[in-house]
Amino acid sequence: QLELQYLHGFAGVNASVGLNPNPMVNLSGVFGSKELSVGVDVSFDTATSNFTKYNAALSLTYPDLIASLHLNNHGDTLTASYYHLVKSHSSTAVGAELSHNFPRNESTLIFGSQHSLDPHTSVKARFNNYGMASALVQHEWRPKSLVTISGEVDTKAIEKSTKVGLSLVLKP
Repeated sequence: QLELQYLHGFAGVNASVGLNPNPMVNLSGVFGSKELSVGVDVSFDTATSNFTKYNAALSLTYPDLIASLHLNNHGDTLTASYYHLVKSHSSTAVGAELSHNFPRNESTLIFGSQHSLDPHTSVKARFNNYGMASALVQHEWRPKSLVTISGEVDTKAIEKSTKVGLSLVLKP
């Protein structure tokens, strides 16, 4: 595979091509500034003369918010997301994501929030338009060692779908 990369203060490009008779050609690039960026990712199959992947994204970033717009899956899915840091000292933040699948004419809306109870303990929750609600509590009891308790419930069928999880991460 032959690959070319170019990086500049305001742009980056990556191109690659397979070294076989019918190579895949990949091209991705991003340009912008600290606040605004635009990117694309395209793959072309020379054997079938078809684009196997084309995605595009736009992102707006400030110290207390991140907003983005993504077009993925051959233009079939459009996703807009927003993350806002409400209180930096407690890492309190809210976020939302709206995703629309054009072929199925189906949309998903997710709202979420997070809050740090103390420097080592945080809680997160999210809810979507299909009635799925989930939450977790995570505690760092040693540096890089975490214990997480999580749960998920379908509010439209509480008796059937409740899930509870426990995770333990140990790092020396």
